[in-house]
Amino acid sequence: MCHYKAIIVIDILRRLDITVEKLACQEGLELLSYHDIRIFAYALLSNRANDLYDAVMIPGGPKGTVNLAANPQVAEFIRRHDTAGKLVCPLCSAAARVLGGNGLLNGRRYVCSGDLYQQVADGIYVDQKVVEDGNLLSGKGLGVAFDFAFSLASRLTGDVERADFQAEHIYYDHWRSASGPG
Repeated sequence: MCHYKAIIVIDILRRLDITVEKLACQEGLELLSYHDIRIFAYALLSNRANDLYDAVMIPGGPKGTVNLAANPQVAEFIRRHDTAGKLVCPLCSAAARVLGGNGLLNGRRYVCSGDLYQQVADGIYVDQKVVEDGNLLSGKGLGVAFDFAFSLASRLTGDVERADFQAEHIYYDHWRSASGPG
């Protein structure tokens, strides 16, 4: 998986006082990114498999999404959250590989990186930075991680003014809610 994307999203969510729990989908808490960056999860998915969160963010990355897509526990975790109407938030290749690869797009509009959408049969690809369709919020890739994170944060908090304030605070001039300045 690509930790850059996850770290950006985690940072923005925490700036808006949203609790984040990183889960590892393998046996240990250490996570190694596609570019050999080490970070640590807080818990194992196997220990949290029955928990229900407000949102599940699935980071992209070539190796990570192949591994996540092949893990039945990950697919079931996402399926349970989706069925409960919780936010399902794939970034980069995760929409195509993890959701599309497990029939979890359910005909909804989504975006993913590159041409991976050509391998997906159950969703409708939309070439935009961030796509929202019901409880599915997808982002195209690393370059839109901030847009994705602010969209997710404003959905979770319902407070677009605070999201706009944080975007201004970090000098990120490319994202503003529909009601915000710019």
